[in-house]
Amino acid sequence: QQNQVLEDLEMPVVRRETENLFQERPETGNQYLEDALLRSYLKAHLPPKVLEEVSQDLERFGNRLLTEVKPLGWECELNPPVFRQYDAWGQRVDHIITCSAWKRMKEISAEEGLIAEAYERRYSNWSRVHQAVKLYLFSTTSGGFNCPLAMTDGAAKVIESLGTPASLKNAFDHLTSRDPKKFWTSGQWMTERRGGSDVANGTETVARKQPDGTYRLYGFKWFTSAADSDVTLTLARIADAEGHVKQGSSGLSLFFLKVRDEDKKLNNIRVQRLKDKLGTRQMATAELWLDGAEAELISAEGRGVASISNMLNITRIHNVIGAVASMRRMISLSREYALKRVVFGKLLKDHPLHMQTIARMEVQTRGAFLLLMEIARLLGLAETNMASEQDQLLLRLLVPVAKLYTGKQASATVIEAMECFGGQGYMEDTGLPVIVRDTLVLSIWEGTTNILSLDVLRSLTKSQGQVIAVFFSTVQKKIELASSTAELEPAVKQMQAAISRLTQFIQGAGSKEAMTMELAARDFSYSLARIYAGALLIEHASRPDASAEDISAARRWCNQELCPVATEFKNRSYEAEESLMDSSLVYSSPPSTSRL
Repeated sequence: QQNQVLEDLEMPVVRRETENLFQERPETGNQYLEDALLRSYLKAHLPPKVLEEVSQDLERFGNRLLTEVKPLGWECELNPPVFRQYDAWGQRVDHIITCSAWKRMKEISAEEGLIAEAYERRYSNWSRVHQAVKLYLFSTTSGGFNCPLAMTDGAAKVIESLGTPASLKNAFDHLTSRDPKKFWTSGQWMTERRGGSDVANGTETVARKQPDGTYRLYGFKWFTSAADSDVTLTLARIADAEGHVKQGSSGLSLFFLKVRDEDKKLNNIRVQRLKDKLGTRQMATAELWLDGAEAELISAEGRGVASISNMLNITRIHNVIGAVASMRRMISLSREYALKRVVFGKLLKDHPLHMQTIARMEVQTRGAFLLLMEIARLLGLAETNMASEQDQLLLRLLVPVAKLYTGKQASATVIEAMECFGGQGYMEDTGLPVIVRDTLVLSIWEGTTNILSLDVLRSLTKSQGQVIAVFFSTVQKKIELASSTAELEPAVKQMQAAISRLTQFIQGAGSKEAMTMELAARDFSYSLARIYAGALLIEHASRPDASAEDISAARRWCNQELCPVATEFKNRSYEAEESLMDSSLVYSSPPSTSRL
Protein backbone atom coordinates (compact mmCIF):
# COMPACT_ATOMS: atom_id res chain seq x y z
CA GLN A 1 0.00 0.00 0.00
CA GLN A 2 2.86 2.36 0.89
CA ASN A 3 4.64 1.67 -2.42
CA GLN A 4 1.41 2.23 -4.35
CA VAL A 5 0.96 5.66 -2.73
CA LEU A 6 4.53 6.65 -3.60
CA GLU A 7 4.10 5.48 -7.22
CA ASP A 8 0.88 7.46 -7.54
CA LEU A 9 2.62 10.60 -6.37
CA GLU A 10 5.08 10.29 -9.28
CA MET A 11 2.29 10.07 -11.89
CA PRO A 12 0.80 13.12 -13.61
CA VAL A 13 -2.47 14.01 -11.87
CA VAL A 14 -4.57 13.26 -14.96
CA ARG A 15 -3.26 9.66 -15.10
CA ARG A 16 -3.92 8.74 -11.48
CA GLU A 17 -6.85 6.55 -10.49
CA THR A 18 -9.35 8.76 -8.71
CA GLU A 19 -9.77 6.41 -5.78
CA ASN A 20 -6.04 6.53 -5.05
CA LEU A 21 -6.33 10.26 -4.39
CA PHE A 22 -8.43 9.62 -1.30
CA GLN A 23 -7.58 8.23 2.10
CA GLU A 24 -8.93 4.93 3.32
CA ARG A 25 -11.80 4.96 5.77
CA PRO A 26 -10.96 3.46 9.19
CA GLU A 27 -13.18 0.42 9.69
CA THR A 28 -13.75 -1.27 13.00
CA GLY A 29 -15.28 -4.70 13.55
CA ASN A 30 -17.32 -6.21 16.36
CA GLN A 31 -16.86 -3.74 19.23
CA TYR A 32 -17.13 -6.40 21.89
CA LEU A 33 -14.55 -8.71 20.34
CA GLU A 34 -12.13 -5.84 19.75
CA ASP A 35 -12.32 -4.50 23.32
CA ALA A 36 -9.66 -6.45 25.20
CA LEU A 37 -10.12 -4.56 28.47
CA LEU A 38 -13.87 -5.16 28.51
CA ARG A 39 -13.46 -8.88 27.90
CA SER A 40 -10.74 -9.26 30.51
CA TYR A 41 -12.84 -7.38 33.07
CA LEU A 42 -15.85 -9.63 32.53
CA LYS A 43 -13.66 -12.73 32.70
CA ALA A 44 -12.18 -11.56 36.00
CA HIS A 45 -15.47 -10.72 37.69
CA LEU A 46 -18.45 -12.64 36.31
CA PRO A 47 -19.28 -16.15 37.56
CA PRO A 48 -18.41 -18.74 34.84
CA LYS A 49 -22.00 -19.54 33.84
CA VAL A 50 -22.98 -15.88 33.73
CA LEU A 51 -19.82 -15.05 31.76
CA GLU A 52 -20.62 -17.69 29.15
CA GLU A 53 -24.16 -16.43 28.55
CA VAL A 54 -23.29 -12.73 28.71
CA SER A 55 -20.34 -13.16 26.32
CA GLN A 56 -22.53 -14.91 23.77
CA ASP A 57 -25.12 -12.14 24.02
CA LEU A 58 -22.52 -9.38 23.69
CA GLU A 59 -20.84 -10.97 20.68
CA ARG A 60 -24.21 -11.34 18.97
CA PHE A 61 -25.11 -7.75 19.88
CA GLY A 62 -21.75 -6.52 18.58
CA ASN A 63 -22.54 -8.02 15.19
CA ARG A 64 -25.98 -6.41 15.18
CA LEU A 65 -24.47 -3.03 16.00
CA LEU A 66 -22.14 -3.34 13.05
CA THR A 67 -24.67 -4.49 10.47
CA GLU A 68 -27.94 -2.86 11.55
CA VAL A 69 -27.58 -0.24 14.26
CA LYS A 70 -24.62 1.73 12.92
CA PRO A 71 -26.31 2.63 9.59
CA LEU A 72 -29.47 3.61 11.46
CA GLY A 73 -27.46 5.86 13.76
CA TRP A 74 -26.03 7.74 10.79
CA GLU A 75 -29.53 8.08 9.30
CA CYS A 76 -30.67 9.67 12.58
CA GLU A 77 -27.84 12.20 12.28
CA LEU A 78 -28.77 13.06 8.69
CA ASN A 79 -32.49 13.35 9.47
CA PRO A 80 -32.92 15.28 12.74
CA PRO A 81 -36.39 15.89 14.18
CA VAL A 82 -38.59 18.57 12.64
CA PHE A 83 -41.25 20.64 14.40
CA ARG A 84 -44.54 21.14 12.56
CA GLN A 85 -46.68 23.59 14.52
CA TYR A 86 -49.70 23.83 12.18
CA ASP A 87 -51.29 21.53 9.65
CA ALA A 88 -52.22 22.52 6.11
CA TRP A 89 -55.56 23.97 7.31
CA GLY A 90 -54.16 26.18 10.01
CA GLN A 91 -55.00 23.87 12.91
CA ARG A 92 -52.36 23.79 15.61
CA VAL A 93 -50.91 20.28 15.90
CA ASP A 94 -47.48 20.77 17.53
CA HIS A 95 -46.17 17.65 15.85
CA ILE A 96 -42.54 16.64 16.42
CA ILE A 97 -41.59 14.52 13.41
CA THR A 98 -38.79 11.98 13.85
CA CYS A 99 -37.26 9.80 11.15
CA SER A 100 -37.96 6.09 10.65
CA ALA A 101 -34.44 5.22 11.89
CA TRP A 102 -35.15 6.92 15.24
CA LYS A 103 -38.33 4.88 15.60
CA ARG A 104 -36.43 1.73 14.72
CA MET A 105 -33.86 2.53 17.43
CA LYS A 106 -36.68 2.47 19.94
CA GLU A 107 -37.75 -0.98 18.75
CA ILE A 108 -34.20 -2.32 18.88
CA SER A 109 -33.76 -0.94 22.40
CA ALA A 110 -36.78 -2.95 23.49
CA GLU A 111 -35.73 -6.11 21.64
CA GLU A 112 -32.28 -5.98 23.21
CA GLY A 113 -33.68 -5.33 26.67
CA LEU A 114 -31.50 -2.27 27.14
CA ILE A 115 -33.76 -1.20 30.01
CA ALA A 116 -35.40 -4.52 30.84
CA GLU A 117 -32.08 -6.23 31.53
CA ALA A 118 -31.53 -4.19 34.68
CA TYR A 119 -34.97 -4.92 36.14
CA GLU A 120 -35.43 -8.58 35.20
CA ARG A 121 -32.26 -9.34 37.17
CA ARG A 122 -31.80 -12.74 35.56
CA TYR A 123 -28.11 -12.49 36.49
CA SER A 124 -28.85 -11.20 39.99
CA ASN A 125 -26.34 -8.50 41.02
CA TRP A 126 -24.48 -8.81 37.71
CA SER A 127 -27.49 -7.67 35.66
CA ARG A 128 -26.51 -4.01 35.99
CA VAL A 129 -23.02 -4.77 34.69
CA HIS A 130 -24.54 -6.64 31.73
CA GLN A 131 -26.84 -3.71 30.98
CA ALA A 132 -24.06 -1.14 31.37
CA VAL A 133 -21.86 -3.03 28.91
CA LYS A 134 -24.63 -3.28 26.32
CA LEU A 135 -25.32 0.45 26.63
CA TYR A 136 -21.58 1.15 26.40
CA LEU A 137 -21.41 -0.77 23.13
CA PHE A 138 -24.65 0.81 21.85
CA SER A 139 -23.94 4.41 22.78
CA THR A 140 -21.89 5.85 19.91
CA THR A 141 -23.84 4.07 17.18
CA SER A 142 -27.28 4.75 18.67
CA GLY A 143 -27.90 8.00 16.82
CA GLY A 144 -28.50 9.75 20.13
CA PHE A 145 -31.05 7.25 21.39
CA ASN A 146 -28.88 6.57 24.43
CA CYS A 147 -30.25 9.81 25.92
CA PRO A 148 -33.96 8.83 26.10
CA LEU A 149 -32.84 5.43 27.39
CA ALA A 150 -31.05 7.15 30.28
CA MET A 151 -34.23 8.93 31.34
CA THR A 152 -36.34 5.83 30.79
CA ASP A 153 -34.05 3.85 33.07
CA GLY A 154 -34.22 6.67 35.60
CA ALA A 155 -38.02 6.77 35.53
CA ALA A 156 -38.24 3.00 36.00
CA LYS A 157 -35.84 3.29 38.94
CA VAL A 158 -37.96 5.99 40.59
CA ILE A 159 -41.14 3.92 40.23
CA GLU A 160 -39.40 0.84 41.62
CA SER A 161 -37.98 2.84 44.54
CA LEU A 162 -41.52 3.94 45.38
CA GLY A 163 -42.53 0.30 45.68
CA THR A 164 -44.16 0.21 42.21
CA PRO A 165 -47.56 1.47 43.38
CA ALA A 166 -50.61 -0.01 41.63
CA SER A 167 -51.29 3.21 39.71
CA LEU A 168 -47.79 3.04 38.18
CA LYS A 169 -47.53 -0.72 37.61
CA ASN A 170 -48.70 -0.38 33.99
CA ALA A 171 -46.20 2.39 33.32
CA PHE A 172 -43.36 0.38 34.87
CA ASP A 173 -44.23 -2.63 32.72
CA HIS A 174 -44.13 -0.47 29.58
CA LEU A 175 -40.85 1.20 30.53
CA THR A 176 -39.16 -2.17 31.13
CA SER A 177 -40.78 -4.11 28.29
CA ARG A 178 -38.92 -6.12 25.64
CA ASP A 179 -41.91 -5.86 23.29
CA PRO A 180 -41.32 -3.04 20.75
CA LYS A 181 -45.09 -2.48 20.52
CA LYS A 182 -45.38 -1.95 24.29
CA PHE A 183 -42.08 -0.24 25.12
CA TRP A 184 -42.29 3.35 26.37
CA THR A 185 -39.57 5.94 26.77
CA SER A 186 -39.62 8.65 29.42
CA GLY A 187 -38.58 12.26 29.58
CA GLN A 188 -37.27 14.21 32.56
CA TRP A 189 -38.71 17.72 32.70
CA MET A 190 -36.91 19.72 35.36
CA THR A 191 -35.23 22.77 33.81
CA GLU A 192 -37.40 25.89 33.64
CA ARG A 193 -36.99 29.51 32.57
CA ARG A 194 -34.18 30.33 34.98
CA GLY A 195 -32.29 27.26 33.78
CA GLY A 196 -29.53 25.45 35.63
CA SER A 197 -29.36 22.96 38.47
CA ASP A 198 -31.00 25.16 41.10
CA VAL A 199 -34.42 23.54 40.80
CA ALA A 200 -35.31 24.53 44.37
CA ASN A 201 -35.45 28.19 43.39
CA GLY A 202 -35.99 27.85 39.64
CA THR A 203 -39.15 25.72 39.50
CA GLU A 204 -42.26 27.78 38.85
CA THR A 205 -44.64 25.09 37.55
CA VAL A 206 -47.81 24.91 39.64
CA ALA A 207 -49.95 21.82 40.29
CA ARG A 208 -53.66 22.29 40.98
CA LYS A 209 -55.56 19.41 42.54
CA GLN A 210 -58.75 18.23 40.81
CA PRO A 211 -61.88 16.75 42.39
CA ASP A 212 -60.94 13.27 41.15
CA GLY A 213 -57.57 13.37 42.93
CA THR A 214 -55.47 14.03 39.83
CA TYR A 215 -53.58 17.25 39.23
CA ARG A 216 -53.34 19.77 36.45
CA LEU A 217 -49.92 21.30 35.79
CA TYR A 218 -49.34 24.84 34.62
CA GLY A 219 -45.91 26.16 33.72
CA PHE A 220 -43.08 26.42 31.24
CA LYS A 221 -40.40 23.78 30.77
CA TRP A 222 -37.42 25.41 29.10
CA PHE A 223 -35.34 22.31 28.28
CA THR A 224 -37.06 18.96 27.80
CA SER A 225 -34.87 16.26 26.30
CA ALA A 226 -36.51 13.50 24.24
CA ALA A 227 -39.66 15.56 23.86
CA ASP A 228 -41.16 12.78 21.73
CA SER A 229 -41.18 10.37 24.71
CA ASP A 230 -44.35 8.61 25.81
CA VAL A 231 -44.30 9.70 29.46
CA THR A 232 -42.28 11.92 31.74
CA LEU A 233 -41.48 12.76 35.35
CA THR A 234 -41.55 16.40 36.35
CA LEU A 235 -41.41 18.65 39.41
CA ALA A 236 -44.10 21.17 40.39
CA ARG A 237 -45.37 23.14 43.38
CA ILE A 238 -48.79 22.19 44.70
CA ALA A 239 -51.12 25.17 45.13
CA ASP A 240 -53.29 25.29 48.24
CA ALA A 241 -56.98 26.30 48.30
CA GLU A 242 -56.02 29.99 48.12
CA GLY A 243 -53.64 29.37 45.21
CA HIS A 244 -50.48 29.84 47.26
CA VAL A 245 -47.41 27.64 46.81
CA LYS A 246 -44.48 26.88 49.07
CA GLN A 247 -41.08 28.03 47.84
CA GLY A 248 -37.76 26.20 48.15
CA SER A 249 -37.02 22.51 47.71
CA SER A 250 -39.54 21.52 50.39
CA GLY A 251 -42.30 22.93 48.19
CA LEU A 252 -41.52 20.63 45.26
CA SER A 253 -43.40 17.42 44.54
CA LEU A 254 -42.85 14.81 41.84
CA PHE A 255 -45.43 14.04 39.17
CA PHE A 256 -45.90 11.42 36.48
CA LEU A 257 -47.72 12.30 33.29
CA LYS A 258 -48.44 10.84 29.89
CA VAL A 259 -47.35 13.12 27.08
CA ARG A 260 -50.29 12.13 24.87
CA ASP A 261 -53.76 10.78 25.47
CA GLU A 262 -55.32 7.64 23.98
CA ASP A 263 -56.04 9.54 20.74
CA LYS A 264 -52.36 10.53 20.45
CA LYS A 265 -53.20 14.16 21.18
CA LEU A 266 -50.88 16.15 23.43
CA ASN A 267 -51.94 16.21 27.08
CA ASN A 268 -52.68 19.96 27.24
CA ILE A 269 -49.07 20.59 26.27
CA ARG A 270 -47.97 23.18 23.73
CA VAL A 271 -44.60 22.97 22.00
CA GLN A 272 -42.98 26.38 21.68
CA ARG A 273 -39.95 25.33 19.65
CA LEU A 274 -37.19 22.75 19.27
CA LYS A 275 -33.81 23.66 20.69
CA ASP A 276 -31.00 24.41 18.24
CA LYS A 277 -28.17 22.53 19.96
CA LEU A 278 -24.46 22.12 19.29
CA GLY A 279 -24.76 18.33 19.51
CA THR A 280 -27.23 15.50 20.15
CA ARG A 281 -29.16 16.99 17.25
CA GLN A 282 -30.66 13.60 16.45
CA MET A 283 -32.90 13.93 19.51
CA ALA A 284 -35.79 16.35 19.91
CA THR A 285 -35.24 18.78 22.78
CA ALA A 286 -38.03 21.30 23.18
CA GLU A 287 -39.48 24.22 25.08
CA LEU A 288 -42.93 23.23 26.36
CA TRP A 289 -45.90 24.99 27.92
CA LEU A 290 -47.95 22.92 30.34
CA ASP A 291 -51.45 24.33 30.12
CA GLY A 292 -53.42 22.09 32.43
CA ALA A 293 -51.54 18.87 31.69
CA GLU A 294 -53.14 16.01 33.60
CA ALA A 295 -50.66 14.40 35.99
CA GLU A 296 -50.42 12.03 38.94
CA LEU A 297 -48.66 12.94 42.17
CA ILE A 298 -46.22 10.09 42.87
CA SER A 299 -44.07 11.42 45.72
CA ALA A 300 -45.11 12.53 49.15
CA GLU A 301 -46.05 16.21 49.02
CA GLY A 302 -42.88 18.29 49.28
CA ARG A 303 -40.61 15.29 48.72
CA GLY A 304 -40.11 15.72 44.99
CA VAL A 305 -36.37 16.39 45.06
CA ALA A 306 -35.69 13.39 47.29
CA SER A 307 -37.85 11.14 45.09
CA ILE A 308 -36.29 12.20 41.81
CA SER A 309 -32.76 11.74 43.19
CA ASN A 310 -32.95 8.08 42.16
CA MET A 311 -33.53 9.19 38.59
CA LEU A 312 -30.57 11.58 38.70
CA ASN A 313 -28.34 8.83 40.05
CA ILE A 314 -29.21 6.59 37.10
CA THR A 315 -28.94 9.30 34.45
CA ARG A 316 -25.54 10.31 35.81
CA ILE A 317 -24.37 6.73 35.46
CA HIS A 318 -25.64 6.75 31.87
CA ASN A 319 -23.64 9.95 31.40
CA VAL A 320 -20.52 8.04 32.48
CA ILE A 321 -21.40 5.25 30.04
CA GLY A 322 -21.67 7.75 27.19
CA ALA A 323 -18.38 9.40 28.13
CA VAL A 324 -16.40 6.16 28.26
CA ALA A 325 -18.06 4.89 25.07
CA SER A 326 -17.10 8.01 23.11
CA MET A 327 -13.50 7.76 24.33
CA ARG A 328 -13.29 4.11 23.33
CA ARG A 329 -14.89 4.73 19.93
CA MET A 330 -12.50 7.53 18.97
CA ILE A 331 -9.47 5.53 20.06
CA SER A 332 -10.65 2.49 18.10
CA LEU A 333 -11.02 4.60 14.97
CA SER A 334 -7.66 6.31 15.59
CA ARG A 335 -5.74 3.06 15.88
CA GLU A 336 -7.42 1.64 12.76
CA TYR A 337 -6.57 4.79 10.84
CA ALA A 338 -2.95 4.50 11.96
CA LEU A 339 -2.79 1.11 10.19
CA LYS A 340 -3.79 2.67 6.86
CA ARG A 341 -2.63 6.27 6.67
CA VAL A 342 0.84 6.81 5.16
CA VAL A 343 2.60 10.03 6.20
CA PHE A 344 6.21 11.00 5.44
CA GLY A 345 6.92 7.66 3.83
CA LYS A 346 5.54 5.34 6.52
CA LEU A 347 2.32 4.36 8.24
CA LEU A 348 1.14 6.41 11.19
CA LYS A 349 1.56 3.39 13.44
CA ASP A 350 5.28 3.49 12.73
CA HIS A 351 5.63 7.05 14.03
CA PRO A 352 6.56 6.70 17.75
CA LEU A 353 5.17 10.10 18.72
CA HIS A 354 1.80 9.27 17.19
CA MET A 355 1.68 5.94 19.05
CA GLN A 356 2.60 7.70 22.29
CA THR A 357 -0.31 10.10 21.80
CA ILE A 358 -2.85 7.31 21.31
CA ALA A 359 -1.35 5.29 24.17
CA ARG A 360 -1.84 8.20 26.56
CA MET A 361 -5.49 8.40 25.53
CA GLU A 362 -5.78 4.65 26.01
CA VAL A 363 -4.57 4.89 29.61
CA GLN A 364 -7.17 7.56 30.36
CA THR A 365 -9.90 5.46 28.77
CA ARG A 366 -8.91 2.38 30.77
CA GLY A 367 -9.15 4.28 34.04
CA ALA A 368 -12.54 5.69 33.07
CA PHE A 369 -13.83 2.27 31.96
CA LEU A 370 -12.92 0.56 35.24
CA LEU A 371 -14.53 3.42 37.17
CA LEU A 372 -17.73 2.83 35.18
CA MET A 373 -17.67 -0.90 35.82
CA GLU A 374 -17.11 -0.34 39.54
CA ILE A 375 -20.22 1.85 39.75
CA ALA A 376 -22.30 -0.67 37.80
CA ARG A 377 -21.06 -3.45 40.10
CA LEU A 378 -21.96 -1.50 43.24
CA LEU A 379 -25.37 -0.54 41.84
CA GLY A 380 -26.09 -4.19 41.08
CA LEU A 381 -25.27 -5.12 44.66
CA ALA A 382 -27.50 -2.35 46.02
CA GLU A 383 -30.46 -3.38 43.85
CA THR A 384 -30.30 -7.00 44.95
CA ASN A 385 -29.93 -6.19 48.67
CA MET A 386 -26.39 -7.55 48.63
CA ALA A 387 -24.60 -4.25 49.24
CA SER A 388 -22.98 -3.59 52.60
CA GLU A 389 -23.30 -0.19 54.23
CA GLN A 390 -19.79 0.53 52.97
CA ASP A 391 -20.80 -0.39 49.40
CA GLN A 392 -23.75 1.99 49.55
CA LEU A 393 -21.64 4.85 50.89
CA LEU A 394 -19.06 4.26 48.18
CA LEU A 395 -21.72 4.25 45.46
CA ARG A 396 -23.12 7.55 46.72
CA LEU A 397 -19.65 9.10 46.49
CA LEU A 398 -18.45 7.57 43.24
CA VAL A 399 -21.44 8.46 41.06
CA PRO A 400 -20.87 12.24 41.11
CA VAL A 401 -17.09 11.75 41.14
CA ALA A 402 -17.16 9.52 38.06
CA LYS A 403 -19.72 11.66 36.25
CA LEU A 404 -17.77 14.89 36.63
CA TYR A 405 -14.38 13.35 35.92
CA THR A 406 -15.24 11.18 32.91
CA GLY A 407 -17.17 14.07 31.35
CA LYS A 408 -13.97 16.11 31.37
CA GLN A 409 -11.85 13.15 30.28
CA ALA A 410 -14.13 12.43 27.34
CA SER A 411 -14.11 16.00 26.04
CA ALA A 412 -10.30 16.12 26.11
CA THR A 413 -9.86 12.65 24.65
CA VAL A 414 -12.23 12.97 21.70
CA ILE A 415 -10.71 16.30 20.68
CA GLU A 416 -7.22 14.84 20.92
CA ALA A 417 -8.33 11.81 18.92
CA MET A 418 -9.91 14.07 16.29
CA GLU A 419 -6.44 15.46 15.70
CA CYS A 420 -5.20 11.96 14.86
CA PHE A 421 -7.05 12.23 11.55
CA GLY A 422 -5.62 15.60 10.56
CA GLY A 423 -7.96 17.60 8.34
CA GLN A 424 -10.22 14.61 7.83
CA GLY A 425 -11.14 14.75 11.49
CA TYR A 426 -12.76 18.12 10.83
CA MET A 427 -14.91 16.91 7.93
CA GLU A 428 -18.60 16.39 8.72
CA ASP A 429 -19.13 13.41 6.43
CA THR A 430 -16.52 11.34 8.28
CA GLY A 431 -18.86 11.25 11.29
CA LEU A 432 -16.02 12.25 13.62
CA PRO A 433 -17.34 15.77 14.40
CA VAL A 434 -20.65 14.17 15.42
CA ILE A 435 -18.92 12.16 18.14
CA VAL A 436 -17.06 15.26 19.33
CA ARG A 437 -20.18 17.44 19.47
CA ASP A 438 -22.26 14.79 21.19
CA THR A 439 -19.51 14.27 23.77
CA LEU A 440 -19.20 17.92 24.79
CA VAL A 441 -22.61 17.89 26.48
CA LEU A 442 -21.47 15.25 28.97
CA SER A 443 -19.74 17.70 31.29
CA ILE A 444 -22.91 19.83 31.36
CA TRP A 445 -25.94 17.53 31.35
CA GLU A 446 -27.04 16.21 34.76
CA GLY A 447 -24.89 18.72 36.61
CA THR A 448 -21.79 20.66 35.62
CA THR A 449 -18.38 19.88 37.06
CA ASN A 450 -18.68 22.50 39.81
CA ILE A 451 -22.23 21.52 40.76
CA LEU A 452 -21.22 17.88 41.12
CA SER A 453 -18.07 18.79 43.04
CA LEU A 454 -20.28 20.44 45.63
CA ASP A 455 -22.47 17.34 45.65
CA VAL A 456 -19.37 15.32 46.49
CA LEU A 457 -18.82 17.56 49.52
CA ARG A 458 -22.45 17.03 50.57
CA SER A 459 -21.93 13.28 50.54
CA LEU A 460 -19.03 13.73 52.97
CA THR A 461 -21.00 15.99 55.26
CA LYS A 462 -24.14 13.86 55.22
CA SER A 463 -22.19 10.71 56.16
CA GLN A 464 -20.29 12.59 58.87
CA GLY A 465 -17.00 11.55 57.33
CA GLN A 466 -17.85 7.85 57.06
CA VAL A 467 -17.74 7.87 53.27
CA ILE A 468 -14.15 9.11 53.10
CA ALA A 469 -13.08 6.45 55.60
CA VAL A 470 -14.68 3.81 53.37
CA PHE A 471 -12.94 5.36 50.36
CA PHE A 472 -9.51 5.08 51.97
CA SER A 473 -10.02 1.52 53.24
CA THR A 474 -11.30 0.31 49.85
CA VAL A 475 -8.41 1.89 47.97
CA GLN A 476 -5.95 0.36 50.44
CA LYS A 477 -7.40 -3.13 49.98
CA LYS A 478 -7.18 -2.88 46.20
CA ILE A 479 -3.56 -1.76 46.07
CA GLU A 480 -2.53 -4.40 48.62
CA LEU A 481 -3.40 -7.00 45.97
CA ALA A 482 -0.28 -5.87 44.10
CA SER A 483 2.08 -6.64 46.97
CA SER A 484 3.48 -9.68 45.17
CA THR A 485 3.80 -8.00 41.76
CA ALA A 486 7.20 -6.35 41.53
CA GLU A 487 6.37 -4.49 38.32
CA LEU A 488 3.59 -2.61 40.13
CA GLU A 489 5.73 -1.49 43.06
CA PRO A 490 6.33 2.03 41.67
CA ALA A 491 2.60 2.50 41.10
CA VAL A 492 1.77 1.30 44.61
CA LYS A 493 4.30 3.71 46.13
CA GLN A 494 2.84 6.62 44.17
CA MET A 495 -0.64 5.66 45.32
CA GLN A 496 0.45 5.42 48.94
CA ALA A 497 2.00 8.86 48.68
CA ALA A 498 -1.18 10.27 47.15
CA ILE A 499 -3.33 8.76 49.91
CA SER A 500 -1.05 10.29 52.53
CA ARG A 501 -1.22 13.71 50.88
CA LEU A 502 -5.01 13.53 50.57
CA THR A 503 -5.28 12.62 54.26
CA GLN A 504 -3.10 15.59 55.17
CA PHE A 505 -5.24 17.88 53.04
CA ILE A 506 -8.46 16.75 54.72
CA GLN A 507 -6.95 17.28 58.15
CA GLY A 508 -5.55 20.68 57.19
CA ALA A 509 -8.71 21.89 55.47
CA GLY A 510 -10.78 20.76 58.45
CA SER A 511 -9.23 23.50 60.57
CA LYS A 512 -10.05 26.16 57.98
CA GLU A 513 -13.35 27.91 57.31
CA ALA A 514 -16.02 26.32 55.10
CA MET A 515 -15.02 28.41 52.09
CA THR A 516 -11.76 26.46 51.89
CA MET A 517 -13.51 23.19 51.08
CA GLU A 518 -15.83 24.88 48.60
CA LEU A 519 -12.88 26.37 46.73
CA ALA A 520 -11.12 23.01 46.85
CA ALA A 521 -14.20 21.00 45.78
CA ARG A 522 -13.24 20.60 42.13
CA ASP A 523 -9.61 19.62 42.76
CA PHE A 524 -10.73 17.39 45.64
CA SER A 525 -13.15 15.51 43.37
CA TYR A 526 -10.45 15.11 40.70
CA SER A 527 -8.14 13.69 43.35
CA LEU A 528 -10.75 11.15 44.45
CA ALA A 529 -11.32 10.10 40.83
CA ARG A 530 -7.63 9.70 40.01
CA ILE A 531 -6.79 7.82 43.19
CA TYR A 532 -9.75 5.44 42.94
CA ALA A 533 -9.22 4.78 39.23
CA GLY A 534 -5.54 4.15 39.99
CA ALA A 535 -6.56 1.57 42.60
CA LEU A 536 -8.85 -0.12 40.08
CA LEU A 537 -6.11 -0.24 37.45
CA ILE A 538 -3.68 -1.73 39.98
CA GLU A 539 -6.30 -4.27 41.05
CA HIS A 540 -6.88 -5.26 37.42
CA ALA A 541 -3.13 -5.51 36.78
CA SER A 542 -2.69 -7.75 39.86
CA ARG A 543 -4.63 -10.65 38.33
CA PRO A 544 -2.59 -13.80 37.68
CA ASP A 545 -3.34 -13.55 33.96
CA ALA A 546 -2.81 -9.78 33.71
CA SER A 547 -1.07 -8.64 30.54
CA ALA A 548 1.98 -6.44 30.20
CA GLU A 549 -0.38 -3.78 28.88
CA ASP A 550 -2.50 -3.96 32.06
CA ILE A 551 0.59 -3.40 34.19
CA SER A 552 1.85 -0.58 32.00
CA ALA A 553 -1.54 1.18 32.09
CA ALA A 554 -1.58 1.07 35.90
CA ARG A 555 1.96 2.44 36.13
CA ARG A 556 1.35 5.18 33.60
CA TRP A 557 -1.88 6.27 35.30
CA CYS A 558 -0.08 6.57 38.61
CA ASN A 559 2.68 8.67 37.04
CA GLN A 560 0.29 11.61 36.73
CA GLU A 561 -0.54 14.05 39.52
CA LEU A 562 -2.85 11.86 41.59
CA CYS A 563 -3.69 14.41 44.27
CA PRO A 564 -3.92 17.91 42.75
CA VAL A 565 -5.91 19.19 45.72
CA ALA A 566 -2.91 18.69 48.04
CA THR A 567 -0.64 20.58 45.66
CA GLU A 568 -3.02 23.52 45.38
CA PHE A 569 -3.61 23.54 49.13
CA LYS A 570 0.14 23.79 49.65
CA ASN A 571 0.19 26.64 47.11
CA ARG A 572 -2.46 28.43 49.23
CA SER A 573 -4.89 28.44 46.28
CA TYR A 574 -7.90 28.11 48.59
CA GLU A 575 -7.12 31.06 50.85
CA ALA A 576 -9.56 33.99 51.08
CA GLU A 577 -7.02 36.37 49.53
CA GLU A 578 -6.66 34.10 46.50
CA SER A 579 -10.44 33.93 46.14
CA LEU A 580 -10.60 37.72 46.04
CA MET A 581 -7.83 37.74 43.45
CA ASP A 582 -9.81 35.25 41.36
CA SER A 583 -12.52 37.88 40.97
CA SER A 584 -9.95 40.60 40.29
CA LEU A 585 -8.34 38.53 37.55
CA VAL A 586 -11.68 37.81 35.91
CA TYR A 587 -12.94 41.41 36.05
CA SER A 588 -9.66 43.29 35.70
CA SER A 589 -10.71 44.78 32.34
CA PRO A 590 -12.76 48.00 32.56
CA PRO A 591 -16.50 47.55 31.96
CA SER A 592 -17.77 48.17 28.46
CA THR A 593 -19.38 51.55 27.77
CA SER A 594 -22.74 49.84 27.33
CA ARG A 595 -22.65 48.88 31.02
CA LEU A 596 -21.65 52.32 32.34
